[in-house]
Amino acid sequence: MSPNCTDAPDAVPSDAGVAGIGVLLSFIITAATALVISASLVFQETRNKTARKPSVLRRKLLNSYSDQQILTGIGIQSVGLAKTATMVPYHFFLIWMLSLLSMAVHNATLLALARDFRRDWMLRWMRQLLMLANLALSSVYGIYIFRSVQDNLTDRTFPIACAWDPATPDGPAPRDRGLSYVGTILVIVGNVVIFLLASWYLHYRALRFYAAFQVVGLVLMTGFAVGATVRVIYLADAFASGTPVALSDAGERQWSFGQLLSVGMLLLPLVSVVEIVRGEIKCAPPVGPDYDEDKGQLLGEEQELRSNPRFRNAAGFQPNPSWGSRTNLFRK
Repeated sequence: MSPNCTDAPDAVPSDAGVAGIGVLLSFIITAATALVISASLVFQETRNKTARKPSVLRRKLLNSYSDQQILTGIGIQSVGLAKTATMVPYHFFLIWMLSLLSMAVHNATLLALARDFRRDWMLRWMRQLLMLANLALSSVYGIYIFRSVQDNLTDRTFPIACAWDPATPDGPAPRDRGLSYVGTILVIVGNVVIFLLASWYLHYRALRFYAAFQVVGLVLMTGFAVGATVRVIYLADAFASGTPVALSDAGERQWSFGQLLSVGMLLLPLVSVVEIVRGEIKCAPPVGPDYDEDKGQLLGEEQELRSNPRFRNAAGFQPNPSWGSRTNLFRK
């Protein structure tokens, strides 16, 4: 379907599938919950209490919410790219903000659970691939948004695909066009830098200043999440009194089955927590900061880890069986 880039409609239909109140609340509540759990785990590690309280339930819950958030973020971005011929920049920008929210949650989880991922190469590389997919999609969205700002389409009802059509008529330049330019570029570059740092953090064998890196990274990811949430609340018709473009209906404010389902999905990770409490699922305890798989011991009824101070982080790292070792990313 080719986009209509000559006649802009006076109003566009709502899109509850990407900007409905249930979808937005699902992203926001998941992000808030995951960030709070990540902060509690990081604080616990910095206070050196991990050896006495392994935090299995919180770690399992955080891992589930993070997986749900990044998969939902990748899915909603894929839907937006498939609808570029009909989706207006307003909805496209909201999806981009939700993808940034997803990225912040996933990186915050990585900061809190990195030791757990390092001891299983399969989980570690699955995380790496999800991070790469999210970065690629988010970068494409950033380029589309940058192009729409360049062509003054951000507050108009043309489809986002018209940003690449030279026949699209020019519109009045918004007052904050320069700020939009700078902000879009900074977000795109910031995403790439954060991805590189997160990848390094995930695969590095003997990380120094571990606690400081966790705290600083968590503060940055919280700032990203808060910024994206504020933009969503400020722009979305589900929350705001007015939107940049006129909508022909109020579908994004209505609680349909799809919106209730999006919020109801937040309860799914709690099922695993109940199963763990009842003893139906067994989870490995968290890895201590100085744990060595040859010298460390599993003690007590709760299978808590007792660290050996003579061994450092690299000993608990499981390398990829195809390449790399405990001390080098590439060489066996």
